[in-house]
Amino acid sequence: MRLKDKVAVVTGAAQGIGLAIAERFSREGAKVAIGDINAEKGFAAAAKLKAGGAKAVFHEGDVGYRAQAEALIARAAAEFGRVDILVNNAGITHNADFLDVTEEDFDRVLRTNLKSAFFCGQAAARKMVKQGNGGAIINMASVNALLAIPNQVPYAVSKGGLNQLTRVMAVGLARHRIRVNAIGPGTILTELSRSSVLQNEEATRMVLSRTPIGRFGEVEEVASVALFLASDDASYMTGQTIYPDGGRLILNYTVPVAS
Repeated sequence: MRLKDKVAVVTGAAQGIGLAIAERFSREGAKVAIGDINAEKGFAAAAKLKAGGAKAVFHEGDVGYRAQAEALIARAAAEFGRVDILVNNAGITHNADFLDVTEEDFDRVLRTNLKSAFFCGQAAARKMVKQGNGGAIINMASVNALLAIPNQVPYAVSKGGLNQLTRVMAVGLARHRIRVNAIGPGTILTELSRSSVLQNEEATRMVLSRTPIGRFGEVEEVASVALFLASDDASYMTGQTIYPDGGRLILNYTVPVAS
């Protein structure tokens, strides 16, 4: 098992990509602390992991606020004795044309998507430095860190910021043997994508027309990338963003989509 006896914290892990990562990590031997604002789903996720024989705990909180981010890291350390891996996966979106985005919505998305990674990353890194054994931090970016979608203003800005945060964290923490990388998924079949870009058939066909592999991604496929980055298999990687996107970023024209 590639993560045997490691302690991993995964934010936004009550469902979707975060839950898939928590499940994959636990199967590889990690003890997992699940962070989320959804208590009902969070407790259910932790119970599911424990039913499968894993050691897991759920902590409720909004990691977009420093105190709650620090409380999550402290809870993981109190439960399992240390923190070795952090996955900053908490994220939301807001659909609105540029002229209609409010300050409140802009701030809310950046707080959840970007500031949470800074707060959790700083708290976890401080713990890792004190432990003295290094660690791995993974930020959940997106192809929208590079692509411009007109009705995803704060989301795209937050993901672009995450890419740069990943780089500066990687440089700042390298001397402590803490690796920091990011994952930039394309359109993955999650609750978030179904409530935003996949709301209608036209949007669905538009995304598929720009995806050479011809289908949407599965959460387990992103979890596989997270496992690689968290494990010693990625021991010489830091400051990188890996894009499991079905080829979307390399395509500058549309492809036929079956009706």
